[in-house]
Amino acid sequence: MSAKLFGIVATILLVAGLAGAAPAAADRNQCAPPGLDSANVLPDDLMSRTDGQSEDSDDTDTTASVVPLTSVNTAALGLGTPGVLLAGTLSDAPPSTCINATGRYTGFDNELLRAMAAKLGLQVRFVGTDFSALLAQVASRRFDVGSSSVKATDARRHTVAFTNGYDFGFYSLVVAPGSAIKKFTDLSVGQRIGVVQGTVEETYVVDTLDLQPVKYPDFATVYASLKTRQIDAWVAPANQASTAIRPGDPAVIVANTFGTGDFVAYAVAKDNQPLVDALNSALDAVIADGTWSALYSKWKPRTLAPGWKPGSRTAPAPKLPDFAAIAADHHRRSVQPAVPKSTLTQLRESFLDWDMYRQAVPALLTTGLPNTLILTGSASLIGLAIGMGLAIAGISHQRWLRWPARIYTDIFRGLPEVVIILIIGLGVGPVVGGLTNNNPYPLGIAALGLMTGAYVGEILRSGIQSVDAGQLEASRALGFSYAAAMRLIVVPQGVRRVLPALVNQFIALLKASALVYFLGLIANQRELFQVGRDLNAQTGSLSPLVAAGIFYLLLTVPLTHLVNYIDARLRRGRAKLQPEDPPEVVTSTIGPEMT
Repeated sequence: MSAKLFGIVATILLVAGLAGAAPAAADRNQCAPPGLDSANVLPDDLMSRTDGQSEDSDDTDTTASVVPLTSVNTAALGLGTPGVLLAGTLSDAPPSTCINATGRYTGFDNELLRAMAAKLGLQVRFVGTDFSALLAQVASRRFDVGSSSVKATDARRHTVAFTNGYDFGFYSLVVAPGSAIKKFTDLSVGQRIGVVQGTVEETYVVDTLDLQPVKYPDFATVYASLKTRQIDAWVAPANQASTAIRPGDPAVIVANTFGTGDFVAYAVAKDNQPLVDALNSALDAVIADGTWSALYSKWKPRTLAPGWKPGSRTAPAPKLPDFAAIAADHHRRSVQPAVPKSTLTQLRESFLDWDMYRQAVPALLTTGLPNTLILTGSASLIGLAIGMGLAIAGISHQRWLRWPARIYTDIFRGLPEVVIILIIGLGVGPVVGGLTNNNPYPLGIAALGLMTGAYVGEILRSGIQSVDAGQLEASRALGFSYAAAMRLIVVPQGVRRVLPALVNQFIALLKASALVYFLGLIANQRELFQVGRDLNAQTGSLSPLVAAGIFYLLLTVPLTHLVNYIDARLRRGRAKLQPEDPPEVVTSTIGPEMT
């Protein structure tokens, strides 16, 4: 590694160390249960809307009752692995779903699903994925169940089935302090309204408010954009909004609203009614024995919406603490108002939190770095093999070889990388699930390798075609067969000429390995970017992403300098093949000779 790179990294860490003297942004772990001390009541704008109304009045999807838990046959639940409930979840949406510092998927939704699975005698295996892909993965049986505070809307019921509701949700409108936006009706065309793609908040903004929002891949990114004034407002799930906003942040909740009566439920494949019935029975069981109430009080201590309760219609009403009294008691306590933070302080706490660097580096070293190298190295080998085959086929005189190679190259170079990864993961994954044991890791490597092969094939083809045709003709004249001449004479020269371009392609592949997360990975399969992203979601600090970026620099910058070195070496090598001109001798007929 160059001394210059070491200097850059050292400077970043030094500044981060100085920033550590300030209160650390990581002091509050967003993936830890907030507990009863954070109890609150529903906002007034929600209470006035639901007062005297019953959410059940328009609910035709909650079952009247459930089958007895003792009659559930776990062998007939259609699970991909007998005895194991494979659940797709998110790592960045506390307190509902998140991954903690030990690599455990937790949060109210996931802990409740664990308790329900225990009632059924099942183990739960959580796999992280992206919300925009979750329902499609459940529908294709990539996951047995989707656990991510999914609202059971009519539109989603066309894709998946849902259990009875285990939680209710509402939307919050988050804006910067002093904003002219005070309520949802203040949102208008021309404003930048942030939402997470694929969520009901996006649907609410588009269908109900008739506006076009700015779509983000996760909650941490949209909230960071709001704090830096890149968007005017954030329409957010109330739980995520209240958890993300810390004292002193330049963000406030100004309004709340319910959706169209949709409750939060677990998603299951449409054709797997036995699993839906079993989960409904387990949900009623954990409500009856007080487990639901204990988890709700631990993770989401707030008053219930009037007329709403979890489970089936015959499930007992949960016994909960008096959240209103607890919240009122806390309100009476003397609490110093948070001091507004300067822009410099916000940047320092977000990007240069020394405690977060110390927390992130071990996880990046032990989990992120090995997986990134495995993904990149394995896909590179596959890409080289495919690329060489495509290059040879591409210069062949046989159409039946050239045309398939050209079609393959056009497709895999023309489609975005994430589209290819999702197509292979969601399309091919279920077909080869028996071979991969429903593990997306091999599919991710295969997708990266197939994409890399298309680019490498074009690089190698151009290198081979740049070799003078006389090389092949001379080789054939000396008695080499066509195959031997290509293998021993032409191809080595062509590869030598395009080595810099090949290394550049492998650098691009290393960075593209972060996209494999869309297929769903367990905690110990996360690569560098996802480890940083998960720590960012836990703490609200951007320092873990900066730490992940430093690791990428430590990998890519040396490779970049290697490319430059190889290129310079090859150029010097070609120059040395020509004999040096002798020193010029200047003679004169007048006077002595001069050199």
